[in-house]
Amino acid sequence: MEGIIRGDLPPATPAWVQSEVASSHSAPQQIPPEMHDKVFSWAEVKDLVEKKRLEVIRRKPSERVVYKAWCKDIINAYGSITVYMYTERLQWTPLPSSSAETGPIFEACDPAPFRDPRDYKILRNDWPYGSFEARITHLIVWSKPRIPTYEETGFPTTEAGQLIEDFVQKIFVSRLEREAPGASEKVVWFKNWDALQSVKGLEHIHVLVKDVPEAIVDEWTGEEALQS
Repeated sequence: MEGIIRGDLPPATPAWVQSEVASSHSAPQQIPPEMHDKVFSWAEVKDLVEKKRLEVIRRKPSERVVYKAWCKDIINAYGSITVYMYTERLQWTPLPSSSAETGPIFEACDPAPFRDPRDYKILRNDWPYGSFEARITHLIVWSKPRIPTYEETGFPTTEAGQLIEDFVQKIFVSRLEREAPGASEKVVWFKNWDALQSVKGLEHIHVLVKDVPEAIVDEWTGEEALQS
C-alpha cells in the first residue's frame, strides 16, 4: 500500500484499515480555543474517566499534527497501524483464520482477557497525551482475547469490566502497595469506545499511573522508556 491515500483503498479493504486511513487524513480535532493548552490534573483525569468523558482526554493540537504525520508514514509502510503494532511492537502472529471481517485473531491461552500473562502485553504509549500534568505515565495493555463490550455504548460489559478491574488491581495496584499505602489512588484505567480508537484492529485498554518510578514502569513493560 505504498503511497496510500483514502481514494486508493480497494473495495475489499477491511473496515478497521479504512478507519485508520480516514483518521490519519481527517481534519484537526475541533477543540475550543480555551482548551488548546489545557493541562488536566490527576484529579480531573480521574473525574473524566469516572464520568466516561473520554472524548475530552486527548492529545494537544500540536501533538495531533505530528501524530497524524506518523500514522500516514506507518500506513504507507505497513498498510495499517494495526499491522505495525502486532508485527513490530507486540510481535504477535495472527492466526490463518483471520480475515478482513474478523480482523487479526490470535491464539490465546485463556479465552478471557487479562487472565494469562502470555495473552497480554503492557507497553508505554508511544504517543502519550501531553494534556496530562507531569508525573502521569500513560500505559497501554494489549490483549489477544477480545474484550466483550455493550454494542450500544462500546464500554466493557459488566463481566469484562470486572475482569479488567481485577487485572489492574493485581498487576498495578498491588505492585505499588509494596512501595507505599494508598496505591489505588495512583491508578486509573479506561477503554475507549470504537470512535475514539486510533488502533481499531487490536484490543487494548489504557492505564494511567501517577508518581510511579521509571524502574517500576520498566518492570511492567519489560523495556526502558524511549529517550527523547
